[in-house]
Amino acid sequence: MQSKFIAIAITAGFLAVSGAQAQSMTSDQHKAAKDKIEADHKSAKAQCGTLKDKAKDVCEKQADAKQDVAKAELEQQYKPSADNQRKVSEARAKGTYEVAKEKCDDSTGNAKSACEKQAEADYEKAKADMKARRS
Repeated sequence: MQSKFIAIAITAGFLAVSGAQAQSMTSDQHKAAKDKIEADHKSAKAQCGTLKDKAKDVCEKQADAKQDVAKAELEQQYKPSADNQRKVSEARAKGTYEVAKEKCDDSTGNAKSACEKQAEADYEKAKADMKARRS
C-alpha cells in the first residue's frame, strides 16, 4: 500500500514539474520556435525543388505534413491541453494520410485503387483510435 502511495506521489510530482516546464515557454520563445518551423518548412520545400514529378509532389506533401505536426506540437508545448494534444494526433494522422495518398499516385489501375483504399483505411483507423482515447 505504501509503495503505491509513493509511486502515485512520484508520478504526480513528475506531472507537476513537466506541466510547469511546458508552460514556462514565453511568447518570445513561442514566436522564435514558430519562425524556425516556417524556416525549416521553406528549406524542406526548396530541397524538394531538386526532385522531379511524383517524387517532388511526395516531398512537398511530407514537408507540409511535417510543418503541420510541428505547429501542433508547438501549441501543445506552449499551451498544454487535451484539445491541443488531440490536434497533434490529428495532424499526424492527416499528414500520414496525405503523404500516403500522394505516394499512391505513382501507381495505376488496381494497384492505385488498392493503395488509396489502404491509405483511407489507415486514416479511418487512426481517427477511430483518437476517438477511443477521448472516451
